Amino acid sequence: MTSAQVPRISGRVIGISIAAALGGFLFGYDTSVINGAVDALSADFALGAGLQGFAVSIALLGCALGAWFAGSLANRFGRVPVMLVAAILFFISAIGSGFAFGVGDLMAWRAVGGLGVGAASVIAPAYIAEVSPARVRGRLGSLQQLAIVSGIFAALLTNAILVATSGGAAETFWFGIETWRWMFMVEAIPAVVYGAMSLRLPESPRYLVRKGDVDRASQVLYDFSGEPDVNLKIQQIRDSLHDETKESLRDLAGRAFGLKPIVWVGILLSVFQQFVGINVIFYYSTTLWRSVGFSEDSALLTSVISSITNIVVTIVAILLVDKVGRKALLVAGSILMTIALGTMAVAFSFAQLVTADDGSVSASLEAPWSIIALVAANLFVVGFGATWGPIVWVLLGEMFPNRFRASALAVAAAAQWLANFAISTTFPWLSGISLTLAYGVYAAFSALSLVFVVFKVRETKGRELESMEG
Repeated sequence: MTSAQVPRISGRVIGISIAAALGGFLFGYDTSVINGAVDALSADFALGAGLQGFAVSIALLGCALGAWFAGSLANRFGRVPVMLVAAILFFISAIGSGFAFGVGDLMAWRAVGGLGVGAASVIAPAYIAEVSPARVRGRLGSLQQLAIVSGIFAALLTNAILVATSGGAAETFWFGIETWRWMFMVEAIPAVVYGAMSLRLPESPRYLVRKGDVDRASQVLYDFSGEPDVNLKIQQIRDSLHDETKESLRDLAGRAFGLKPIVWVGILLSVFQQFVGINVIFYYSTTLWRSVGFSEDSALLTSVISSITNIVVTIVAILLVDKVGRKALLVAGSILMTIALGTMAVAFSFAQLVTADDGSVSASLEAPWSIIALVAANLFVVGFGATWGPIVWVLLGEMFPNRFRASALAVAAAAQWLANFAISTTFPWLSGISLTLAYGVYAAFSALSLVFVVFKVRETKGRELESMEG
């Protein structure tokens, strides 16, 4: 490959990777849009703490289900058709949630959106890994997390603008519809864009080789991946598939509690990514900062600032992942997150309980601990966003062998969503007991993640997908 070819080919593979990662944008938007709406819809539907937590996290059960089936569907029909289905599910969920007439159907529509999120969480990293050259696979794989945090930012910014314009999430807005409903319906716009862009994507060359369409696979490898020796790469892919004609969950079976060790590594990476409590910040940050003295619009603005910080540090991760490596970044992230979460646990030990007129109890944090908690929360976002956020998705997309990548990724992603559900559902209950307890638990899991990475995670920087072993 000549130097003149590299920019053209790099540009095309970057373009299709960005298009595929747009599913991550909707992933972030769909899971975070509830942040600004949760208080208003809770008041509208008279939800207690337990039902509020379930209404927030019900989408995550849909995510787990969508992730579980996405792998088998992608193996049967291809990566691109699953992206199209995900886009349709996002659109349906946005409109349905906006017009929900009760908490029951709101949760149903949120679960539909969760199916799309789960599918996107499996397909995007697998697709990007399978079309990317090894030398830049980490950077391109990190686009998934950049898209996720951009979606989170877009949701929070949209929520903040709608609240600032209408006067509050519970206030009526355009056409006499409450503002919190518009927060959900805006998602229909990027859902349509994602569907349109997916129609223009080439299919994964690894999938095409599995299906015997070598000519199309060769064309994708040459035109998009910039592969200098297409015939050699096709043969390497064939060898890595072990002449199996159909991938299934049975391929994951092993002696380590029923699964291959590499699958358990993927599952535990996913679980630790969620058990550090990152989505407490994304889902409940507006409620959290209101409890420490911020007004509704100030709390939303603070959440937007945190999401901007997340975007910036994710870009830093993209620049470092193929230079520093995956493992070193995870180790650094675990250390930083443990310090930040431990600081938050200490800060909230000085919180005072306040009883509202309706009898509900919340925590109130005075200066200087309110400032310390705010700084620690953003330090936590920095530690996660520069390391565990993007790197786990990079590893899940590339660490499994070709012969069962999609299936293993589906299992790991499903575990991630179930872990997310567990954390999101239990936070209102834990915080009701003590925010110190909640953040102390997350700090403990962050410390455990450090031990896990040091002893169990292998470096994959610069390795070809065909060299990954089960």
